[in-house]
Amino acid sequence: MKDFLTPRIQNRLFLAIFLALFIIAAFVSSQHTAEIDLTANSSNTLSNATRKVLTQLSAPVQVTVYLKTAHPLRRQIKHLVERYRQKKADLSLEFIDPEIELVKTKGLTIGSQGLTVISYRGHEEQIQFLDEFSFTNALVQLVKSNEVRWVSFLTGHGERSPTGMANFDLGLLGTQLLQRDIKVQPLNLAELTTIPSNISVLVLATPRVALLSGEILLLQTYLNQGGNLLLLTDPDEHYLSAIEQQLGVGKLAGTVIDESGKLYGLDKQNFALVSQYLSHPITQGLQTMTVYPTAAPLMITQKTTFQTAALFQSGAETWTNANPKKGALPLAYALTREMVGKQQRVVIVGDGDFLSNTFVGNVGNMEMGLRIFNWLTHDDDFVDIPIKVAPGRSLQLSPLLLGSLSSFFLLVLPLLLISTGFVINYQRKRR
Repeated sequence: MKDFLTPRIQNRLFLAIFLALFIIAAFVSSQHTAEIDLTANSSNTLSNATRKVLTQLSAPVQVTVYLKTAHPLRRQIKHLVERYRQKKADLSLEFIDPEIELVKTKGLTIGSQGLTVISYRGHEEQIQFLDEFSFTNALVQLVKSNEVRWVSFLTGHGERSPTGMANFDLGLLGTQLLQRDIKVQPLNLAELTTIPSNISVLVLATPRVALLSGEILLLQTYLNQGGNLLLLTDPDEHYLSAIEQQLGVGKLAGTVIDESGKLYGLDKQNFALVSQYLSHPITQGLQTMTVYPTAAPLMITQKTTFQTAALFQSGAETWTNANPKKGALPLAYALTREMVGKQQRVVIVGDGDFLSNTFVGNVGNMEMGLRIFNWLTHDDDFVDIPIKVAPGRSLQLSPLLLGSLSSFFLLVLPLLLISTGFVINYQRKRR
């Protein structure tokens, strides 16, 4: 037996077994895949919350991304969507170049980072910035899209119309609300003796003429009974001051002046830009800038039975044309109050133009508006995706250490190399 298994035969047998195992492993790997996320904080793995949402989707999901062919974000989006496809095989992805396929992009508002449209069971959600938080919460909204909610817009005083297509109106916003089964309807208080109790939210959108005293009384009664409210006001609008006083929120004098708009090609100083948001369910995970063309700074004027929270504010280098002192100015507040069996919710924004047809397509304005309505209608089923930040991605050096390293590489190391060269050359000459 020992003579038969000579070293040469043993080597050949070992090689044959190795090749056989290699072929089997290659075949198995072609039929089955396995991945291990070795990144810090598992940044390339979907969260448990996202995987749970994907199990609730019983129909195919279509993801359409409108983005230039050469845009670097395409690769990032494809990588993200592929992680979703590993958990839901009938999720498809399509890229469309908006500069080439003009017909398919007609009527869409596409920003510098593109536009993502997610379709499920005949309903759509649009996302300006695609990440796991926005993607998963868009899927949550699509799952809940069959729940109808009613929103009434006060009319009869020159307010912005949710169905009008004039620059001043809110028709584009109203269209997006309808696509999410949020039904919009006009409400004329001159024709009613009370505000219907079945509406989810009442919207007061910058009236142009004064309301009658009886109408103001109906609105105050609606608030006292726990009705949810969205109040859009402007610097020169004073017809809703009685409602603002009841809420305990008022306007500072003047219009917000923000020179940072020059960095984005805006030549008007009255455009307030907001890129950072205060902590609140409405603004959670929002990463896109919002623009407020003519904003009134807000303030808490008196003690109120509401819990108040600022949603966002202007930058630290802003001021008003009535007060040159620079500083961050609150532009919106969210108010809550516990009533019998429910929580009353109110949002007041010091600018009605940001949701108008003229400006709602700018960066994140539409998303902000939809988030406000979702919160006001108690649609709180958003998913909190934990932010995964890999440690050690930045190196902070003290000025002393940075100076020492610079001196070493710019002075000491070159002198050391030159000296070494002279020493080697000297030793060679002595031989």
